[in-house]
Amino acid sequence: MLFNKVYIGLGSNLGDREQYLKRAIEGIGKELEIISISSVYESEPIGDLEQNKFLNQVVEVYTSKNVDDIFAITKEIEQKLGRKRSIKWGSRTIDIDILLFGREIIDKIDLKIPHPEMILRRFVLEPLSEIVSDIVIPLYNIPISFYLSKVQNQLVYIYRSEGDNDGV
Repeated sequence: MLFNKVYIGLGSNLGDREQYLKRAIEGIGKELEIISISSVYESEPIGDLEQNKFLNQVVEVYTSKNVDDIFAITKEIEQKLGRKRSIKWGSRTIDIDILLFGREIIDKIDLKIPHPEMILRRFVLEPLSEIVSDIVIPLYNIPISFYLSKVQNQLVYIYRSEGDNDGV
């Protein structure tokens, strides 16, 4: 049986954003073995800028499930958490994306891995590099550090909940 490390990106900008991230992670943990969870990062929205800032996180899992099973799991979690798909890059309770699935390259109509826009988004690259700083992005065979250096001008910072005292 083949096991893969899978990296999953999470984002929320509606309602109790922290709670939606936590509930998504709980849902993932019921189905997949979670290895690592990044800090929470806050970022500006893409597209329609007349919306709340996003909280973003990346989760690393280890699984023998195939990519279609994981895709189905993520979509079911989104549905349970009230995700509505109406406007591209619009507000959402939760967004769950499979960023990387081992070293595989997947090109299906509804699923592309590596996630095609991840290399352009600091709010994905920063938490991903926190978990695995030396990863090479399949398809491009270029380290994450290269892409992260190209998006340093995007505003992203570690989010601290009101109960956090550690500061940034």
